[in-house]
Amino acid sequence: MKLYGYYRSSAAFRIRIALNIKELELDHIFVHLRKGDQRSEQYLGVNPQGLVPALELDDGNIITQSMGIIEYLDEAYPNTVSLLPDNMFGRARVRSISSAIACDIHPLNNLRVLNFISQNIDDGESIANDKWYKHWIQVGMNGVEALLNNSPDTGEFCHGNNPTMADCCLIPQIYNAERFGCDMTDYPKSMRINSNCLSLKAFRKAMPEEQADFE
Repeated sequence: MKLYGYYRSSAAFRIRIALNIKELELDHIFVHLRKGDQRSEQYLGVNPQGLVPALELDDGNIITQSMGIIEYLDEAYPNTVSLLPDNMFGRARVRSISSAIACDIHPLNNLRVLNFISQNIDDGESIANDKWYKHWIQVGMNGVEALLNNSPDTGEFCHGNNPTMADCCLIPQIYNAERFGCDMTDYPKSMRINSNCLSLKAFRKAMPEEQADFE
């Protein structure tokens, strides 16, 4: 298999965590988002959306979208550590937390949105990097923190005492929020889970600065 990604992409970061937890190896193909590799004709043939990650299977089939990739890996490799709980409610809860991050927070603050604001609004760079980004982190993380606080199913990790797909989503989001200088003191449950995750090699090995394309 081949994973197309970029060291700073939150979505690709999620997949790296999942692969490490499941102890799966594959080839990494680097797509430099700031240089525009994602808009090349070659890469658009892989993913017409021009986004990372994309997973190319041995048979040539391609899967896009990080949560779709994680769920594929969970089903395709059932003898590895599962990233979804055994019971129906648990799976639904993990998917809900994952979606709150990957579908509600991340799309508002990803690179192409910030670039558009910077390029098309007066003083756009400061707005994108401060007011816009921090506002949506606050709104989104308030909701995620409440989801974690209001459930007895939250344990050492987002769901129970083993990492799941939800943790694969949470840790990259916190990493980027801290990179942009967001104050995370209002989210003690999320930050406790973040610390627990970063105590594990699978998460540390997936960090952007540990990637071969880091710069």
